[in-house]
Amino acid sequence: MNIDQIVAAVVDAIEDIKGNDIVVLDVANQSPLFERMILASADSTRQTRAIAQHVAEKLKEQGVSGQGTEGMGQGEWVLLDLGSVIVHVMQPAVRQYYSLEALWSAGVDQRRQSEAG
Repeated sequence: MNIDQIVAAVVDAIEDIKGNDIVVLDVANQSPLFERMILASADSTRQTRAIAQHVAEKLKEQGVSGQGTEGMGQGEWVLLDLGSVIVHVMQPAVRQYYSLEALWSAGVDQRRQSEAG
């Protein structure tokens, strides 16, 4: 799968579990470790974990390897490492506090999923 297909599959999987406020950042020029960062919000720790698990399962079914997961125990912020794509699923208060969009978006292509469609 190419990077755009991976991003589309992740966004679809997040939407399957009713994740919201999905943002895709192109950070290829800022990090040698990954090219895209996807952020999404969930309303509870249960939903955060469910979204992360669903994304991991869907991508594994499609042959995307190298998946690592952090934060499933707490569930307030779960990170999925898909190689060239990093996925952050966060509860709104945690997302606001860490403000990853502001940290990473200086000079990058940032699109809310509703604008990208």
